[in-house]
Amino acid sequence: MGSGLPLDGIVVADFSRVLAGPYATMFLADLGATVIKVERPGSGDDTRSWGPPWTETGSSYFESVNRSKRSIALDLGDEQDRETARRLVARADVVVENFRSGALARHGLDHDSARALNPGLIYTSISGFGSEAGADLPGYDFVVQAVGGLMSITGEQDGPPTKVGVALVDILTGKDAALGILAALRHRDATGEGQHIEVNLLQSLLASLANQMSGLLTTGIPPERMGNRHPSIAPYETLRCEDALLAVAVGNDAQFRRFAEVLGLVGLADDERFGTNAQRVAHREDLVRRLENVLGARPAADWQERLQAAGIACGQVNDLSRAVHHAESLGLAPVVDPGGGAAMQVRMPIGFTGHGTAEVAAPPELGEHTKEVLAWLEDPYSPLPPTTSRRTSR
Repeated sequence: MGSGLPLDGIVVADFSRVLAGPYATMFLADLGATVIKVERPGSGDDTRSWGPPWTETGSSYFESVNRSKRSIALDLGDEQDRETARRLVARADVVVENFRSGALARHGLDHDSARALNPGLIYTSISGFGSEAGADLPGYDFVVQAVGGLMSITGEQDGPPTKVGVALVDILTGKDAALGILAALRHRDATGEGQHIEVNLLQSLLASLANQMSGLLTTGIPPERMGNRHPSIAPYETLRCEDALLAVAVGNDAQFRRFAEVLGLVGLADDERFGTNAQRVAHREDLVRRLENVLGARPAADWQERLQAAGIACGQVNDLSRAVHHAESLGLAPVVDPGGGAAMQVRMPIGFTGHGTAEVAAPPELGEHTKEVLAWLEDPYSPLPPTTSRRTSR
């Protein structure tokens, strides 16, 4: 029985490793696709050995992006296993890979070879720096954050360039890959044609820089680090209260007037230095001093309650544990139990009318589904059973 989710019946052959590719294919699995993860016998995906932290069943890193998949162990240096891989490609709707340029061609699994086996295939290649002059450069999120400019706008103004606290470029690239796959499947539905999708970390990062990149293209001047401040809006930053920082986002002049009224700063919105957003940005330092003089008299939680009651966007700076509890307090369900003894997982953020979000299965053990997938490949009419995992505590 199908899941009823949008990608029910779609088979994804996942030859990717580490983060961007596995994140993309997990996203597809959450949307209902059957994802078959091809791994090296003995070691598997590199992230199976990345830790701490460890869960009772393996690497927390690996498990974060590999739920609801089937794992098949294939040695692409072995001709019999290569033939199995080619049969899998011939049966799949989507292939996702992030091998070095030319590596899969030696195994007859590159795009041209795969499309010869399966003309309607959506073949997705993920790289660090594209397929031209940067084809041989290894792509790691940390390096791309550096060379792609993200570090240059992250951190305090008088501090060093700083990476974001998560491999954000990999995640953005994974989402771009998944989006491209969804568009290509729609195109195939209409025309029967497959596609070769190429995404790379550097372009995904540059495309995500939004107003900061637009500012550069408009003025020719690279933006600089501003800590928690916004280059175009004020106040839109963290402000010091009696006991903690409060993130405050005042998006227009009417909001600023209400904000000033809650703080008891009568007439501040009529001051020629602060009456419009452009004036507030120009006089940001003076404005922040005035605001923090008042905010410093009360705890951040008190100000948050008062300001939110007035319709001002604000919130205390939470750690991840408090962030999850906050989401739950708002009636959201940010985590899900995949069962099988695996640790809790972050729930996919997309819900569908009548279906909610997909039920998830525990991340697979290395090669756990090899026999099952091989039997499926032998019988072109056999369906794969629903994804399950026998993960047990170690």
